Amino acid sequence: GQMLLEFAKKLEAMPAQSKDGDGTQDGTRDGTGGETPAKASRRVSAKGRHGRRRIADLDHLPATTIEHDLPEAERRCSCCDCEKRRIGKEESWQVEYVPSRFERWHHIRYIYACSACDAAGNGGRVATAEKSEDAIKASPIEKGMAGPGLLAMVVTSKFADYLPLHRLENIFERNGLDISRSTLCQWCHDTAEIIVPLHDLMCDRVRMSHLVATDDTVMPLLAPGKTIRARMWSYIGDDDHPYNVFDFTRSRARDGPTTFLAGYSQTLLADAYGGYNGVVVGNGMTRAGCWAHARRKFIDAESSEPAVAREAVAIIDALFAVERRVKASAQSAVPEDLATVRNVESRAVITHLHGRLLSWKAELLPRSPMAAAVQYALNQWAELTVFLDDPAVPMDNNACEREMKRQAINRKNSLFVGSERGGRTAAILSSFTSTCRRHDIDPQRYLTQLLVNLPGWPVSDIAAWLPDEWKRRQTAG
Repeated sequence: GQMLLEFAKKLEAMPAQSKDGDGTQDGTRDGTGGETPAKASRRVSAKGRHGRRRIADLDHLPATTIEHDLPEAERRCSCCDCEKRRIGKEESWQVEYVPSRFERWHHIRYIYACSACDAAGNGGRVATAEKSEDAIKASPIEKGMAGPGLLAMVVTSKFADYLPLHRLENIFERNGLDISRSTLCQWCHDTAEIIVPLHDLMCDRVRMSHLVATDDTVMPLLAPGKTIRARMWSYIGDDDHPYNVFDFTRSRARDGPTTFLAGYSQTLLADAYGGYNGVVVGNGMTRAGCWAHARRKFIDAESSEPAVAREAVAIIDALFAVERRVKASAQSAVPEDLATVRNVESRAVITHLHGRLLSWKAELLPRSPMAAAVQYALNQWAELTVFLDDPAVPMDNNACEREMKRQAINRKNSLFVGSERGGRTAAILSSFTSTCRRHDIDPQRYLTQLLVNLPGWPVSDIAAWLPDEWKRRQTAG
């Protein structure tokens, strides 16, 4: 209650113009009380609890101009009957949604024959017109009905917006296209088959990273009379190899990461799952741990030992505060060096925390939840402190966890994958939509261009169609 009262006092003390966002501080006034033309074209009125508010910069949207003029009869003055002259105009903007539509592209290939040869018994010498190059590109699936834009839309809806295919089936039907979800599923598989060479290249690039972050989540797989707990794994490359890729396996056995990470020998960032142990030792990797996981253990055990939980979380939060400060300083003229700051400040915090963990272990009942949280941190201590000596290693594995949460949304909406083939399709297509998100790319636009061009592209040069390379060309163009 006290916090709310203090907030209310601060709100009342604010200048009136800053409360509704219409003051000179946001640069929307020209100094005379009027709105500058450049900003006026980007403002939208929205009546609500706070009156007018800016909802977006809209200059990137296509514009249609609708002119409203006086009828000819009303342009004459009712007093003297002289014709009025135009002295200005009043402008306003409205945002409208134009529903998408399906189109049919009717391809006709004309057939020719020689009637003279046919009459002479030499056959008609029949010749059929070949499809133009543009027509071939417009049909990525051989003898398929779906064009590249439609395939890209289905994939984006399913694996970027997590719309299950039965809902997409209903949406299509409302728009006049009756397509079964089994056909939509087949289209996803066909699209994955087209782009699998590029997916394999992305996987190879991820395995070239100095640091690979990984995590996994349950992905139910349909089986006779039930579902089994299959897994979806994520592998995130470093900034020099900026790709997020996924792999589907029937179980959580270490065979999944063993196969994917075969030959990889650098740093693996992961949780405490024991299945990684053999992979790390067998390949000579360095294994890094996640402080977000360790922190969560103390929070989960808070009810048993609140004082210990508060102190442990506060110490861990101090480590994260150091990281945030260094990242914020990257925008300054003299940014702080992460390696130096970690070696001085973070190492001191780590040393203090380790001493407290040993004290708590000696004080707590061995079977208590808080003792388990303490033991988790001590068991993972070597992995949790790797970041001190390697500035490329983050303190947490949250980037991977975010990808797993998105997979969980897809799982909740779609319930399960129907087959191992479906799981592999989901892994391939999720790799592209996730990497597009990483690079702030519209996946539908990217996938449309990819499906138009990749089928006829030289295999030796397919790296040109990696999402980051594609974006670089778009930006340069």
